[in-house]
Amino acid sequence: MDREIWLVRHAESEWNALGRWQGQADPALSAHGRAQAAALAETFAGERFDALVASDLVRARETAEIVGARLGLAPRLDVRLRERDAGCWAGLTHEEIAARWPEELARVRRHDPLGRPVGGESLVDVAARAQGFFRELASESSLARVVVVTHGGLMRSLVRELAAIPNAHVVRTRLGTLVGDGLAFVPQGGVTPR
Repeated sequence: MDREIWLVRHAESEWNALGRWQGQADPALSAHGRAQAAALAETFAGERFDALVASDLVRARETAEIVGARLGLAPRLDVRLRERDAGCWAGLTHEEIAARWPEELARVRRHDPLGRPVGGESLVDVAARAQGFFRELASESSLARVVVVTHGGLMRSLVRELAAIPNAHVVRTRLGTLVGDGLAFVPQGGVTPR
């Protein structure tokens, strides 16, 4: 069941560039984000993967399409890989959220597993949603190396050691079983292309 997973945070979106919280809102990549995705694709040169899977949100899908063109793989899309639902914070800046919900924002910024944007998901909620996807992936015996293009919140929910995750950052990890229904992700290194 041991799988090598390359978790990738999508490249910069238009809202990332503006400092707006996205959650499951669907802005496209910025021009800089498309350049980041192209640089990311080059970091995969010479690598071979069995599959490329991505969140269906535009910023992740566009990143995966650019990477997939380099790898010769068409991305499979899965809604379970979406970003944490930001509730009523979607579209707002950090300053706007801090002015209205300072305590809730502080919990979310500390990566409190139960902290949540108002009306949105906690990291525990996100991990529970993603677990089904990764359990299915673990059962596919033909997939030894997989690229998964997703979002920072989902990555933090799975690999608690991660704090700030830059756009287009790659975390190489292995997916292995844990006691119970959960899955363990063990980071083995990361890179952010420039």
